[in-house]
Amino acid sequence: MLPTEILDCIKRALDEDIGTGDATTLSIVPPEATMRGQIIAKQDGVIAGLDVARAAYELLDSSIDFSARVADGSRVTHGGILALVSGRTASLLTAERTALNFLGRMSGIATLTRQFVDAVAGTRSVILDTRKTAPGLRLVDKLAVKLGGGGNHRIGLYDMILIKDNHIDYAGGIEEAVRRARTYDSGLPIEVETRTLDDVRVALGLGVERILLDNMSVEMMTEAVRLTNGRAKLEASGNVTLETVRAMAETGVDFISVGALTHSAKVFDVSFDYVNAGHGSHG
Repeated sequence: MLPTEILDCIKRALDEDIGTGDATTLSIVPPEATMRGQIIAKQDGVIAGLDVARAAYELLDSSIDFSARVADGSRVTHGGILALVSGRTASLLTAERTALNFLGRMSGIATLTRQFVDAVAGTRSVILDTRKTAPGLRLVDKLAVKLGGGGNHRIGLYDMILIKDNHIDYAGGIEEAVRRARTYDSGLPIEVETRTLDDVRVALGLGVERILLDNMSVEMMTEAVRLTNGRAKLEASGNVTLETVRAMAETGVDFISVGALTHSAKVFDVSFDYVNAGHGSHG
């Protein structure tokens, strides 16, 4: 069920960790030994990445049985059992850190995302991520945001034209930057970053699909919503925190993009504990 790009991330992570072999496990655990274990939440929050953790085990050893006990995107409490895992002891111990690294990172992102989503509940604003993701983990991080209840902004540079301040300054103004983008004729939607209300007026006059309100005050956002009057989607961005996001949402903007979802989320604490082990037998 996971995209090929995410499976490739997991394979790279396993290769990075295992290298030429798990020296510790190979020296201690007989190849025929089996065990059962459980993955446990060590804090309250939103769980995300169980399918990714499952894949980490199964890509190493397809005979491993991974049984999730909660659904991705659900709230969990400290001490809750997230999954039961059984199979060859060596495989479970070798894949453990890779599986938990993905699960902890994704659950941390999902937990923080849910906090922002809850903070704007009842408004029209949708919480979006940004491209401020860990290199090589773009789709993993963005999947975690979705599981936390947020939305994805563009996945990369290829699926939307976002004309930012440096593009505008280089082109000599918003009008020329938009003209060049339309001449390129990619068929992609165009979003323009604006820094002042005058910029917003210019962007509206050009009929772009989305306008980014960069680091604007709540008062400026409110006026931008009034000026726009539904003619374009408005996205607020810049210095968004859990303390400020509600006031931003109440201005009526359509989207609020939050880089912190993926660049500042604290890793969620999970652990893998054995339930029983065969100690060299198939028990």
